[in-house]
Amino acid sequence: MTNDYKAKPKIRRFEDLICWQKARVLANTIHGLTLHPNFSKDFKLRDQILDAAGSVMHNIAEGSDSGTDPEFIRFLKMARRSSSEVQSELYLALDRKYITETELKQAYDQADEAKRLINGLIAYLRKSGQNPANKISEEQGNYSVYPEDLFTSGEFDTDEHHPDAPQTTND
Repeated sequence: MTNDYKAKPKIRRFEDLICWQKARVLANTIHGLTLHPNFSKDFKLRDQILDAAGSVMHNIAEGSDSGTDPEFIRFLKMARRSSSEVQSELYLALDRKYITETELKQAYDQADEAKRLINGLIAYLRKSGQNPANKISEEQGNYSVYPEDLFTSGEFDTDEHHPDAPQTTND
């Protein structure tokens, strides 16, 4: 019997996850939009969309520290739902003329990209099923790394900014 499972490389920082990086960009884009004069005065919508945008990145970070794949997936699903909430609230901002259609499209597309990456990470975690309890083993370190398309991009290259960041290899 052969074991087709290839161990996940190590990762120690949620900041290495591209879905978190894209969620951070989304949160900052939303923050910028809420600075528009009329938007900034609509406290309820402003606070709601800021909270939802922050929840995308925060749930990814919190879930990465959960210790099991099923628990991480649970947090990723919350992050994905928060991203959809941001998209819905963007329509309210457009309807109230706080933002332009171009601004809506840019932020909406960022939320879509975050959701796509979150979905990819969920699929990867489900497929990996590395052990019955889906617990991260001692050999894997504190966190698991995901395929290259799910972590570390040039814009947020943690190796450059964080000397302790793990190095991965494609063997």
